[in-house]
Amino acid sequence: MNAINSTKAPSAIGPYSQAVEKDGFTFVSGQLPIDETTGEFAGDDIASQAKQSLENTKYILEEAGLQMKDVVKTTILLKDIEDFAVVNEIYGQYFEAPFPARATYEVSRLPKDALIEIESIAKK
Repeated sequence: MNAINSTKAPSAIGPYSQAVEKDGFTFVSGQLPIDETTGEFAGDDIASQAKQSLENTKYILEEAGLQMKDVVKTTILLKDIEDFAVVNEIYGQYFEAPFPARATYEVSRLPKDALIEIESIAKK
């Protein structure tokens, strides 16, 4: 198993890697909407936070030599499922058909009180 870390995305806030590669798959840990340059959330609204979570994912994938088109599965955790439509709009700017498989859940709370967290699995 190989750890993957990008200096463009926020460091892990616990004992885990930003991503790991194993047997041709890259597993990207849940990405919070933290802007690495400021250490803060990209904004207080779901659109800016969704975009930053996806940007962080993209940075990590690039470090692994992958692109967003290599993502085969995502899991989205939302503080409020009512944000689903806005997240879909932002998400659609990062992926194209055939889209990755996906699950989306509303959760009671996310680390640092984020509005969204996105994890991904990619394969070359």
